[in-house]
Amino acid sequence: MNKPRLNFLAIWNMSFGFFGIQFGWGLQMVNMSSIYQYLGAKPEELALLWIAAPLTGLILQPIIGYFSDRTWNRLGRRRPYFLAGALCASLALILMPNSSALWMAVGLLWILDASVNLSMEPFRAFVADKLPQEQHSVGFATQSVLIGFGAVVSSSLPWMLMNWCGMPSGAGDGSSIPEAVHWAFYIGAGVFLTAVLYTILTTPEYPPEDLEAFRRHNAATAGPLRAFQEIFQGLRTMPKTMRQLAVVQFFTWLALFSMWIYFGTGIAEKIFGGVPGTARYTEGVAWGGVCFSAYNGIAFVFAFALLWLVRRFRAKDIHTFCLLAGGLGLGSVPFISNPDLLLVSMAGVGIAWSSILAMPYAMLASSLPPDKTGFYMGVFNFFIVIPQIVMSVFLGTWIVKLSGGNQFAPVLVGGISLFVAAAFTRLVDEPPIVKS
Repeated sequence: MNKPRLNFLAIWNMSFGFFGIQFGWGLQMVNMSSIYQYLGAKPEELALLWIAAPLTGLILQPIIGYFSDRTWNRLGRRRPYFLAGALCASLALILMPNSSALWMAVGLLWILDASVNLSMEPFRAFVADKLPQEQHSVGFATQSVLIGFGAVVSSSLPWMLMNWCGMPSGAGDGSSIPEAVHWAFYIGAGVFLTAVLYTILTTPEYPPEDLEAFRRHNAATAGPLRAFQEIFQGLRTMPKTMRQLAVVQFFTWLALFSMWIYFGTGIAEKIFGGVPGTARYTEGVAWGGVCFSAYNGIAFVFAFALLWLVRRFRAKDIHTFCLLAGGLGLGSVPFISNPDLLLVSMAGVGIAWSSILAMPYAMLASSLPPDKTGFYMGVFNFFIVIPQIVMSVFLGTWIVKLSGGNQFAPVLVGGISLFVAAAFTRLVDEPPIVKS
């Protein structure tokens, strides 16, 4: 169908749910390693305990994408998944800081990640559903703006509650998890649900062009066996651009996952000199949250620059530059002893993060068949989660052990990985740019 161009407010409304999704995701990124350590986990165990995030994505994303392509009801195609994911994720966020044992936190992370995936994957396909090709880059860049904004607030929320609201840095309710973390997760649950509901209520979806033919096709191809046959067939017939971007995504997300697992606890132990259960450790983890907020703040600001850049430069040129900036920023972290200087390093990471959230999807979207956009967006997630599994099961534990427990060693490997990703970006065959 010929899709009409949408104005900026309409694009903002359809993307606003990502603000809530990233709010919940940001709380997880900053706080899960410390929550695990409060509950007794050792540094070399952290990577494996994080495996819930990539495994749920690996299993669920293509399935969610496949079924959302085939869904049409009163809420539409993608919006039912937005709502179900938001409800479950909000409940998991409320329960997470009340974990009384390590196994409980691990189980809740599985639920939280499954729920976030349920909401997040259809949002990527939503851009291709709603916007004409020449607005794809603007749509994904707008998502990047809102993701950055959500992450800025959520990443620094425990620090703000401690320093602005006077909440203690120790536990406040008899548990080992600080009171500020409890309240940050409760606030995050409300923000997640509210933001997703806003998009659902303000943004209608286009029905299938021939609804009866759509329903007949779904009925004729129903059943789990046929679903898996189509999924595996789709894997064999991935577009060339998607295969090239897969390598870029592998090295990119290897870097990001190493940072998310080890950055905050590395600061707490190596720079602040704390151990789990001490005020110095809590302050160090909170400062790690401020650093995450800083890189997300840079990503938020730079996303506005992306809105200008995508009209003038190819997505792969923009992405190459941004990944190089991220490699310099992340690679410098292990060599810094002054916590304030970490904010400078995070500027490079923020530039990379802004592009990571938008440019690969802009390059991909135009190469996908319209009737399988959700499915292929889900499959594309394989190349995000597989490197995370590699880091969780093999590299993270191995690197930490070889470095004598130095949690900054995987962060350095992450910086190098971003340089490798930048090199592979140059090999991507990008569809010709369309001026908007």
